[in-house]
Amino acid sequence: MEKALVERLEAAVARLEAVAASGASAARDFGGASASSDPAILAYDDFLAEAFGRLNAAAEKIGGTVLEATSVLAEAFAVAKDLLILAKQYPKPASMANAQDFLKPLNDTIAKATAMTEGRRPDYFNHMKSVADSLHALAWVAFLGKGCGMSFPTAHVEESWQMAEFYNNKVLVEYKNKDADHVEWAKALKELYTPGLRDYIKKYYPLGPVWGPAGCAPPKAAAPTPRAPAAKGPPPPAAPSAPLFSTDKSPKSSQPKQGMSAVFQEIGGGKDVTSGLRKVTDDMKAKNRADRSGVVTSSAAAPAPAKTSRAGTFASKTGTPKLELQMGRKWVVENQVGRKDLAIDECDSKQSIYIYGCKDSVLQVNGKVNNITVDKCTKFGIVFKDVVAAFEVVNCNGVEVQCQGTAPTISIDNTAGCQLYLNKESLGASITSAKSSEMNVLVPSDETDGDWVEHPLPQQYIHFFQDGQFTTSPVSHSGA
Repeated sequence: MEKALVERLEAAVARLEAVAASGASAARDFGGASASSDPAILAYDDFLAEAFGRLNAAAEKIGGTVLEATSVLAEAFAVAKDLLILAKQYPKPASMANAQDFLKPLNDTIAKATAMTEGRRPDYFNHMKSVADSLHALAWVAFLGKGCGMSFPTAHVEESWQMAEFYNNKVLVEYKNKDADHVEWAKALKELYTPGLRDYIKKYYPLGPVWGPAGCAPPKAAAPTPRAPAAKGPPPPAAPSAPLFSTDKSPKSSQPKQGMSAVFQEIGGGKDVTSGLRKVTDDMKAKNRADRSGVVTSSAAAPAPAKTSRAGTFASKTGTPKLELQMGRKWVVENQVGRKDLAIDECDSKQSIYIYGCKDSVLQVNGKVNNITVDKCTKFGIVFKDVVAAFEVVNCNGVEVQCQGTAPTISIDNTAGCQLYLNKESLGASITSAKSSEMNVLVPSDETDGDWVEHPLPQQYIHFFQDGQFTTSPVSHSGA
């Protein structure tokens, strides 16, 4: 499997260097003038050959899904180069809607990377998420001008990388003193975008792609990107139906309206929609009915059976409960519901704990572990002693966390409601939060023994433009 992935990645990187190598260059594939003399395309190949050389070397050492994600990353950059070459043959599209077919190959490749992060959280999730989020930077090839709804290309790359850097930093923290290959991969990924792609765009395409003269045929879909030699591994996941480069100004469909649209269309179509209604007479009104006295009698009709609740629907989909050690390295706690007595006693600093899909349960961790991740849990409590790398809460709702020892890094991501209890040894922890609300940290009081002092973490910020840059500070609420 890994051998096939290595072949895919090597082929993708080799393709980035193939413009001037032979008569089968990408420029000739598009039927236009050769791009081998274009300084911008040559510089693109040079920049990627160096950046991907370092990234590829680290990915091959790690292998597995990290190598597969790096292969998709190389494929996306190759597609972006194809679009830069192809753009010179067509006039600039009038709007984003007119460029949908042209951008479809890049759309599909980015969707492939995003699909790798969906479903049950995979191994090396932070690596996968770093790649998927960073690829949004390649949307700069869709920049059509100041009013197109995007930042200028260099600014867009920086903004996109900031979104991916949250997960890339998690990789650095987790493997800082554990595995140099992962650290090298994360650093190489960052340098691919900043300063790599950002500085390249600033020099050659500060105002976006270079389009052909007016009067040419409108842009069409780019030629499919050549694939690596057929691999025996599993096929890539299907791309989602919604495109990355979407627009609200899409033309109205000529198909007849369906569903609720058809209902509103019929109401507004001039028909007498009240023609089928019955007239309410005096004896039908509630105030005139004898059976509406308000007294409950034994002859009262039995209530109708309750409708199936949505919660019941979810409960039926709950997977098999698990609490087990896998391969001697990873504790897995899954789908535990209503369990207040969960405990992990025999653990060591080389093991990790992954908690997924638990509800209304409590877990006690008695010992030092490498890292702990709580994912998609509701009304869940956890008490632990020491973690070597990091403690993470992601995609949760209503969790309580108590650290009785030390934790260098604590991150809260996409979570609503988190109560975090820290003891005196863990007050030096670095707490990172993103897309989360109702976060409170409770620390021991200096004055009294046994009392806790609550400190809410800000979730609203105010931004001011001063001295040529924005300054950000938490919003402070005043009043009685």
